[in-house]
Amino acid sequence: MKKIAVRRARRGLNVPDDAPALIRKCARAALTLEGVDFDCEVDVMLTDDAGIREINREQRGKDAATDVLSFPMYEYMNGAPPDELAGELRFQAGEPLLLGDMVLSVERARAQAEEYGHPFARECGYLTVHSVLHLLGYDHERGDEERALMRRREEAALALVGLERQGD
Repeated sequence: MKKIAVRRARRGLNVPDDAPALIRKCARAALTLEGVDFDCEVDVMLTDDAGIREINREQRGKDAATDVLSFPMYEYMNGAPPDELAGELRFQAGEPLLLGDMVLSVERARAQAEEYGHPFARECGYLTVHSVLHLLGYDHERGDEERALMRRREEAALALVGLERQGD
């Protein structure tokens, strides 16, 4: 079982009704594509630009809003689990293993969808897959090859849920 827990940071966020289901679907697609075959959990918090800015400042020392933040529990490397994870899996006793946390700014996702000329669902799905891949050790900031690898994995996961890029 792949548990994707989605919650709102506060009441009053303008979150489309279908966004939590979309996030779960996209996260599961990325996990499946990456061969995660054990019971796991990803916690997702939906917020706005002010909320993600505060978290970014507190956790990363960056006083700026961003689209999505990822906080992995383990140090994967491009989808390969760390050695210590094997021991964790042996002792999880039926409980899903927490892979990490994701914070997504719905406000930023909406603005970027408009800026890039695609639907909110595509942007929200992209940010979800992007974050899950960060939880699994992919990092576009490690250079051009790593960036290209991550982009290929993102597009492959999005294709699984019918959110391919249009017009490319």
